[in-house]
Amino acid sequence: MVDHKENHEELTDAEAELYDRQIRLWGLESQKRLRAAKILLIGLDGFGAEIAKNIILAGVNSITFLDHRDVTKLDRCSQFFAPKDDVGKNRAEASLARAQNLNPMVNVTADVDKVDAKPDEYFTQFDVVCATHCTITQLKRINRVCRNHKVKFFAGDVWGALGYSFADLLEHEYAEDVVQTKKVKILEGGEPMGKEKFESITVTEKHTDTFVPFEFILNVPKVSLPKESEIYYMMLIMLNYREKNGDDPLPDERGCENLKNEASAIIKKYELEDKIDHLVESDLYAQISPVCAIIGGVMTQEIIKAVSQKGTPHNNLFVFNPDTLGGKILKLGQ
Repeated sequence: MVDHKENHEELTDAEAELYDRQIRLWGLESQKRLRAAKILLIGLDGFGAEIAKNIILAGVNSITFLDHRDVTKLDRCSQFFAPKDDVGKNRAEASLARAQNLNPMVNVTADVDKVDAKPDEYFTQFDVVCATHCTITQLKRINRVCRNHKVKFFAGDVWGALGYSFADLLEHEYAEDVVQTKKVKILEGGEPMGKEKFESITVTEKHTDTFVPFEFILNVPKVSLPKESEIYYMMLIMLNYREKNGDDPLPDERGCENLKNEASAIIKKYELEDKIDHLVESDLYAQISPVCAIIGGVMTQEIIKAVSQKGTPHNNLFVFNPDTLGGKILKLGQ
């Protein structure tokens, strides 16, 4: 519930000084909510590193890195937390020192377990769960647990120069500052002069938005999609590939039959002909740093809005298209 009188722990003088600019941007109560938030981030590739950086700088209570994978040479394209000589070491642990140095006031921890090794109860200890580089089965399971325990859920991925960010905030209440203008009479000596002027005032409005689980957006009929939904189709292709093969294709698997088969299935289902051929044949095999920064920045902004209950959230899918170098918000599965 949007309640500006929530009894969150007061910020220390050091925190108030460190977060001064943010407090002036979104208010003291919003910063208190952030300061109390416990975040789980699954996946510390380049995309995950961007999310982690932004969340830590925002000043949350804690963030846990959950990643069983090791640092690879591909991580050098975009993963700036893990030192170059840490290839072969666990990615969450290798990212810990540099991540913690960003903000000593945030508790940063690493967990090297696999997602599937975690019981449902593990995810319920957090206020927000952000899942990257997960299979469809994993995303459905984690989202279901989060819904049952009123934990806010985010999912996202970057493949080459394209990617997405998804949010399930359940029944989300938030406040939004709206600037309104009103006409007032000009006074002189306490008496109206017969003239009027316009004044701007800021009014805080309260709203409620309803979200759907991740699985609801995986089988949207073509008639319910906007005309330009190429990245949605690519998202389905890449997620279906990962679901069946356990991971994303590597650079030396460019043009592999399994990826072509997944693309053909989506192209046939949605009657796309050659509409996405150039995207299927593009470089989907390494994360491009600027794209990680864009989509990671968008996702972090949405996490901050969700935790602070300030600002209109994206409901529910953001996609980034390298053809237009722009993003689009799609409301799917409603």
